[in-house]
Amino acid sequence: MDNRQAIGSWLSGPRAAAEDMGVEFGHRGERLGLPKEGPGSVAPPGRRIAALVVDWALCELIAYGFLGGADLQRVGNWAVLIFFVLSLLTVGTVGCTPGKRLLGLRVISEDGARLSLPRVLLRSVLLVLVIPAVVWDRDTRGLHDRFSRAVQVRI
Repeated sequence: MDNRQAIGSWLSGPRAAAEDMGVEFGHRGERLGLPKEGPGSVAPPGRRIAALVVDWALCELIAYGFLGGADLQRVGNWAVLIFFVLSLLTVGTVGCTPGKRLLGLRVISEDGARLSLPRVLLRSVLLVLVIPAVVWDRDTRGLHDRFSRAVQVRI
């Protein structure tokens, strides 16, 4: 047996190597009882990143237009605060930010219900810290979603 197959290549990663060797991981969200595709399935990473870009651009625009003026450092600082408030208010009330809504996504708890305010607060704080959001599990959920027991799904 070739050792490169067991280790995996730097292009495909260890998951692809394990799948080539017959390990079955199942689809994203299967452990949570979510469907493989369609409404209610785990949102794909590309859509989630695009929604984040839309939300961040909206926050930058608000900060630039109303609070920061020409000082870009100040605009960036205000944008972080606006992003936190936007996430807290919109996910806490309607379950999605404007960017998520535009791209057909929603944030729900692992059991399918709406997130409680403390869990939305925890998720928003961890999201603003960035690092928990870029560390994903095999369902492609960030640590901010895992710690708040949330999942982003397709509408």
